[in-house]
Amino acid sequence: MKHSLITVLLACAVAGCGGVGRTTPYYDARFGQATRAAFAQQILNPEAARDKRPVAGMDGQSAVAAQQRYQSSFTEPPAPASAFTIGISGNK
Repeated sequence: MKHSLITVLLACAVAGCGGVGRTTPYYDARFGQATRAAFAQQILNPEAARDKRPVAGMDGQSAVAAQQRYQSSFTEPPAPASAFTIGISGNK
């Protein structure tokens, strides 16, 4: 009796695995498709590298000052904040 039960369970397991194997080519053909779609949606202008016009944005002096402040933020830690200044700006 035990032997026939084990045989039936084994047969069911093998039959179940057969159905899984057929879906693999379907998933393999579309592997990475969602990632490629998300990447493509993040590109605002794919032809931007070929555009020779100057970029409208931050001027050179402001960019240098911002970069210097960024670099100095690693060497000069910010002042410790007090727990009693909730809702009050502590920067002066």
